[in-house]
Amino acid sequence: MKKNEHIIKEIKDGSIAEEFDLEPGDVILKINDNDIEDIFDYQYFVEDEYIEVLVRKTDGEEWLLEIDKDPDEDLGIVFENGLMDNYRSCQNKCMFCFIDQMPKGMRETLYFKDDDSRLSFLQGNYVTLTNMSMKDIDRIIRYHLGPINISVHTTNKELRCKMLSNRFAGDALDKIRILYEAGIEMNGQVVLCKGVNDKDELKRTIEDLGSYLPIMRSASVVPAGLTKYRDGLYPLESFNKEDACEVIDMIESYQKIFYEKYGLHFIQASDEWYILAERDFPEEERYDGYIQLENGVGMMRLLWNEFMEYYESLEPVEIEKELVVSLATGVLAYDMINKMAKLIEKKIKNVRVNCYKIINNFFGEKITVSGLITGTDLIDQLKDKELGDRLLLPNNILRSGEDVFLDDYTLQEVSDKLGVPIVITKSDGEGFVNAILNGDGQNKDNGNFVYIKAYDND
Repeated sequence: MKKNEHIIKEIKDGSIAEEFDLEPGDVILKINDNDIEDIFDYQYFVEDEYIEVLVRKTDGEEWLLEIDKDPDEDLGIVFENGLMDNYRSCQNKCMFCFIDQMPKGMRETLYFKDDDSRLSFLQGNYVTLTNMSMKDIDRIIRYHLGPINISVHTTNKELRCKMLSNRFAGDALDKIRILYEAGIEMNGQVVLCKGVNDKDELKRTIEDLGSYLPIMRSASVVPAGLTKYRDGLYPLESFNKEDACEVIDMIESYQKIFYEKYGLHFIQASDEWYILAERDFPEEERYDGYIQLENGVGMMRLLWNEFMEYYESLEPVEIEKELVVSLATGVLAYDMINKMAKLIEKKIKNVRVNCYKIINNFFGEKITVSGLITGTDLIDQLKDKELGDRLLLPNNILRSGEDVFLDDYTLQEVSDKLGVPIVITKSDGEGFVNAILNGDGQNKDNGNFVYIKAYDND
């Protein structure tokens, strides 16, 4: 299969493609005599009301289809590769890269570093811009794609080259200015490394990024995640409470300035900083609609607000038979999850919730997020604990769309070893409550949680 030739995987029922007798295995060669590099070319060219599509059938015959359709009407084609091109791997060697800090012997796919700008639009990934040519920039501007999420880290060009171990990393920042002038919406990210891009360097970065408002809608500051597998890597240190207070104070001082001028708080501190500083999370309004939620900015505030809204709608009740449920989460979210659990016990009599804090021994105790908890640590730390009728785990603990932990333990295996059914909870407050109260031992999806009967006493 040559580049710019794209195999059809599926034809949607009732679609234009079905009407024109296209089938799985057929190959799209050109649209309007244009080569199709990837999904963005394809989506751009099929927007026209009249298009000519060159197709090679499975028997080798080529068809030129002349299609009249409504503007923006889709052809109904699903391709073998959703991106319609190979994924671009990262050419940097960032001093804080999490993949470089993983132990050997894990799944090969976990070691793939992507830095593909197209995934920024499709999946919200953050990209460094070092892997983008001016052709890529021109296409973004031509198709007016957005938002693009950019891993900035620092606006000091020389320092950025050092942090990314890439001599072109500094010049790549010039692309932000080009995107800004073209009106392409952006979001930024700063992974903060102690003694490297913090303090005055962070101040400089915030001010420089603030000059791109309101086209750049937000920027987050997150602490570098440090595992115990850092032999031979740049010697980074963990932040302490005093550091966290300093970061928050700086960010909140700039939030006031930006909000007065643009109506956006813009620069945001991730939840880790507030937990480390032992401070309350900001009120909901300060998160500007949770633009940076996927970067761990506002997750705790959103969960708490959703929980309280649903919790206050519940009537106090006493159930007939005692219900014992267990929860397991990472260090970062433990205090809030435990507080929510105790409130449920208070309102719903005869319910007992055991909340367990999982220390990340697999990657190291400095890793505190629930999304990096492994099956190994769950088994080791819960095997002698009272788990009750079911064990609740957050949905980010598994690989997306699969029942597998990072260390390749399956949900079934963990459930069997612990001898308890497992409930995978969705990350909203109502789902949290229902996962505790409504699990009944049946496969069930009520829109709030998915109950998985992964353990059978028989």
